[in-house]
Amino acid sequence: MNQYEIWKNHPNLDAKLRAELDTLNEKQIEDAFYTNIEFGTAGMRGLLGVGCNRINVHTIRKANQGFANYINANGEEAAKRGIAIGYDNRHMSYEFAMDSAKMLAKNGIRVYVFESLRPTPELSFAVRHFNCFGGIMITASHNPKEYNGYKLYDEKGCQLVPALASQVIAEVNAIEDPLALVAECTPEQEKLITVVGKDVDEAYYAEVLKIQIHPEVEKGNMRIVFSPEHGTANIPVQEVYKRTGYNCIPVVEQCTPDPDFSNTKTPNPEELKAYELALEYAKKHEAELILVCDPDADRMGVAVLHEGEYHVLTGNQSGAVLIEYILSQYTEMGTMPENPVMFNTVVTSDLGEKIANKYGVVCEKTLTGFKFIGEKVAKYEVTREKNYVFGYEESYGSLIAPFVRDKDAPQACLMLAEAACWYQAKGKTLVDVLNECYAEHGTYEETQVAISLAGKEGAEKIQSILANLRKDVPTEIAGVKVVRVQDFDVQTDVENGVVKPLEGFVKSNVLKYYLEDGSWIAVRPSGTEPKCKFYFCVKGTDKADVKEKTVRYHEAAKEWSK
Repeated sequence: MNQYEIWKNHPNLDAKLRAELDTLNEKQIEDAFYTNIEFGTAGMRGLLGVGCNRINVHTIRKANQGFANYINANGEEAAKRGIAIGYDNRHMSYEFAMDSAKMLAKNGIRVYVFESLRPTPELSFAVRHFNCFGGIMITASHNPKEYNGYKLYDEKGCQLVPALASQVIAEVNAIEDPLALVAECTPEQEKLITVVGKDVDEAYYAEVLKIQIHPEVEKGNMRIVFSPEHGTANIPVQEVYKRTGYNCIPVVEQCTPDPDFSNTKTPNPEELKAYELALEYAKKHEAELILVCDPDADRMGVAVLHEGEYHVLTGNQSGAVLIEYILSQYTEMGTMPENPVMFNTVVTSDLGEKIANKYGVVCEKTLTGFKFIGEKVAKYEVTREKNYVFGYEESYGSLIAPFVRDKDAPQACLMLAEAACWYQAKGKTLVDVLNECYAEHGTYEETQVAISLAGKEGAEKIQSILANLRKDVPTEIAGVKVVRVQDFDVQTDVENGVVKPLEGFVKSNVLKYYLEDGSWIAVRPSGTEPKCKFYFCVKGTDKADVKEKTVRYHEAAKEWSK
């Protein structure tokens, strides 16, 4: 209520936000002001609106002033190198981006801001292209239309890892009155802002085109329906396909940069509703492949025509297919680098690791958040101990070549199309390839259950679920013995009663249970939405076996959330 009163009576409160404030009821006031919006696995993300627990011009300015103080604390050279700024199609994204540019310039920091909306991976690329000290991306990724967000990047084009983010957060938290901050520049300060566009696009496209393994592959028999879900993937994916000769059929109704996502039920490729209009297009055009990207173009969803039906693949499945294609071709062509390494996360399926190991590729796991993969890429770029060949997360994001340090849907779309054409020439669909992987490595079914728990009470419930699991550690799940428990918060790894330290990870509120049958279940709060997420990687003898097991494990895990 103290925060509410401060905002209500502050002379600098934005007029639109003041009008909104006057309409809030008691419950809405509590949710908007009970805490300050925080950085999670993908920066600062939340509902648009008035309040210190919302995304608005004042919380964005507070974040920018804190970031500016962090930059200037790193010396004059950091300010000269500057910051690249990108933004997506969401409500207020353009305004927040321009506000950010002015806030930084006001603090003597050079800025490169895109002329119009661009994908998150291109922002990551731009940081390195201009040799910037860091970057800002205004986006809420795949969240609903009511959200927006603010991601920070380091000089390598990687999202800030906790060690760096904590320094920025300390600077942000030191700002006592965010409403006193004004985004106004002098004419001299405005000279620090450079608007960028086509030159960066061309440099980015040139690198994307280099990832092709078989540019000569026959493309004429592959019809690809593509949807950007009203987001930033529209131009880059279609442009890359045009330059490489793929037959791309865009879902026209979803190509406009609409912040309300008017022609899609959800902009999230993890949800089946995102594919509905694309499926109509695919049936009409008898397409073999459907590709759907989220609004900031870091995630790619896939559906494949197989035996007369369209099969929507999970992020684990599309990742497995990409790994099989890329690594098999590197091996056949003799282009596999020495000491190859692949990265995925602790909640990503085991199948990808098994495929990688078959080709002599080591798999290293990170916490959720592609920044941790980007951090490892940067490390090995310096040490040369290992050479990157692929990185991906279960959440539909992958990176083929690390000239970008974040998930990159345009890259993924190009490589997935190539793989589909390559296997088509051999009489196979991508589902056939996946089934062959199951036959060789074991059948897997990976699912996720996300329980939405919004507001203060929801946040407390999420903490309660994790606390109860730590208090009463499961010894069996659905009648199957738990043989190993990893706790990434207290950083212990307990296997058959033997306790070892869990090394190589920063602390994170994640629990993972390994079962006697080769399956595992993980639990963590989402870093980007008010949800508690349950991840299931179930291994079985065949598809019927894994489906039956999955149902039982889901039922058992339901008890944890009561």
